[in-house]
Amino acid sequence: MTTRKLTTLAMLTSIYVVLSLRTPVKVINFKFTLEAFPVLVAGLLMGPLDGFIVGLAGSGIYQLFFSSYGITATTPLWILPHALSGFLAGYLSRNVKQYNVINVSIIATICAFTVTVFNTLALYVDSRLFGYYSSKLVFGTLLLKFLTGLILSVLYALILPKLITQLKKLLK
Repeated sequence: MTTRKLTTLAMLTSIYVVLSLRTPVKVINFKFTLEAFPVLVAGLLMGPLDGFIVGLAGSGIYQLFFSSYGITATTPLWILPHALSGFLAGYLSRNVKQYNVINVSIIATICAFTVTVFNTLALYVDSRLFGYYSSKLVFGTLLLKFLTGLILSVLYALILPKLITQLKKLLK
């Protein structure tokens, strides 16, 4: 691994953590945030493994040091969604010749839905293990989460094609 690549991964991970901390909206189990942006950048720019690393490291740092829950039996379940998202972004984009709004929107939507499904699964397991299960708590905001993911995917798709093209030129 080159110094340039390691530095890029570290910067994207740092951006993830900052965006996680600067969540504009957080209500009970719903969080509107832009933390997926650097994960998508890593996956689209450098591939599945690097997307996975940024998602894993970023969400890991956030969960271990900044979430109010600390380390529990389900901490790995809360770290996994963005790691999978980064892997998927890289995997789905590996044959994309030109990044455009449609391609990036599809990839970002799949990644957003993956994060939503796995976060809901983590919440379900967490609620069952620790005895606070309520179907309203676990599934009550699911539609809102999917809608938010879709809206963010479109936003990302408007920004990422030009950004990825420029970053590829810089990192050559």
